[in-house]
Amino acid sequence: MAIELEQFVDADHLAVLRAIPAGTVVLDDIPRRRAAFAAAADAAPMPMPDDVTISEETAPGVRGAPAVRVKVYRRNGVTNDVPGLYWIHGGGMVLGSADRDDPRCAWLASKLGIVVASVDYRLAPEHPYPAPMDDCYSGLSWFASNASALGVDSARLAIGGASAGAGLAAGLALLARDLKAPAICFQLLIYPMIDDTNTTPSSYDIIDDRVWNRAANIVGWESYVGGLDDIPIYAAPARADDLSGLPPAYVSVGTLDMFLDEDISYARKLLASGVPTELHVYPGAFHGSNGLVPKAALTRRWIADEHAALVRALGL
Repeated sequence: MAIELEQFVDADHLAVLRAIPAGTVVLDDIPRRRAAFAAAADAAPMPMPDDVTISEETAPGVRGAPAVRVKVYRRNGVTNDVPGLYWIHGGGMVLGSADRDDPRCAWLASKLGIVVASVDYRLAPEHPYPAPMDDCYSGLSWFASNASALGVDSARLAIGGASAGAGLAAGLALLARDLKAPAICFQLLIYPMIDDTNTTPSSYDIIDDRVWNRAANIVGWESYVGGLDDIPIYAAPARADDLSGLPPAYVSVGTLDMFLDEDISYARKLLASGVPTELHVYPGAFHGSNGLVPKAALTRRWIADEHAALVRALGL
């Protein structure tokens, strides 16, 4: 049964939901939607900290793939042997870029005094699985291999992402486990996109085309894995039965997010596999709303919870 978002959304988030134009997340023309998202971000840029230096690096591609761009964020004056966070941007596998997540990554580096690396992976449908995962693994391998030169303590290297980025991070944790490298100490999974089947109750609940919804999710998954006969766990981590041996995890999601059920299920599966896991479910939050209403009490609590989890996991 479809949920009427405005009936249940957090009061502080209601105004911004009503300000989102109808059809914002209709993916009938992906290049046009990419341009629209970029224009919206340029028209209302998020504030950036003034104490962070951003550099651009290049990671070698795997199996003859192109080199991968990696952005590195460091607070000025930070000493060596600090933790590192490898960040993967969201966008339903078809949208977004590392540049669009500059504010989030820069603020994490500024507030926590860590080094953040953000990978600019190739997007579907032009580059379906395994290209995005290959790029994410290439960037992570580069980050781990160059930890000492970057002033990063390789024993305190976490991965994280939001939405599709969190789904890629979850898949990357599985891949790194099975390949036995690089070593990861923590995974930060913010409303991860992990289940390609679209069969959970919450996947049917959200059809509002102002937010990430069922129709958009089907397009995203079809673009990413539609040509595969057998979909591997690295592409869709919800398919994994054995999650043992993964690093501790933090999973967060809103009650009005279509990923609600798959994220709760994944957290429960992590716990059942012996992986220390912290699950946060935020009432009245829709997909991505924590990034749209930064001053709302719910958003401030969400951010505080994430930062506290990183502080604990990274020994800050």
